[in-house]
Amino acid sequence: MQAPVESTMPISSEEETTFLPPIERPRGLMMKLVYAMSRRQYGKVLTPLKVFGARMPLAFGQFYGKISSLDKKLLLPSETAMLIREQVARTNVCLFCIDIGRHFTIKASMNQAKFDALGVYRTSSLFTDAERAALDFAAELTRDKRIEPRIVSQLARFYTERQICEIVWLVASEHFYNITNIGLNIHSDMLCEIGKKGREQSANH
Repeated sequence: MQAPVESTMPISSEEETTFLPPIERPRGLMMKLVYAMSRRQYGKVLTPLKVFGARMPLAFGQFYGKISSLDKKLLLPSETAMLIREQVARTNVCLFCIDIGRHFTIKASMNQAKFDALGVYRTSSLFTDAERAALDFAAELTRDKRIEPRIVSQLARFYTERQICEIVWLVASEHFYNITNIGLNIHSDMLCEIGKKGREQSANH
């Protein structure tokens, strides 16, 4: 694969500017196709693709897709999996991941009231005890990088050993997304807002 066209712009240290300038016009047919697919799916080329993916060999970008493919093999309910991913992203304060995660939950018609209440999951009646146990585990592992045995015991009341491993997978793989974006100062792409405008335009026609 050909190297992307590197920008000559200096790296900015402003709070909401990515540490590396986005590559708007990549070289190579495959990367141009990836950009086109992103525009078709999301209404724009995703910033991580322009900042990270375009600078790396294609196989690195394909790794993102492998994570999504493996998520389809999980036995956990899809909503539980997305709650865990959102919990990790919120704990790490990855604004891009929080936004795109909500975008996926809206597209999948998941319970948006539950995702809105994620910050108060311990007291909200919207959540089951099983979900609270999974979210406690995800928050503690993300925040402390260790787990108290009692948290694992609580998790084992509701989930099989396979499902516990799946929860660990979700926390670990979400860190891959989060740290990539945080490390390059990639913020929200406002995908939820783009999707909202698209639905409003469709409703008016």
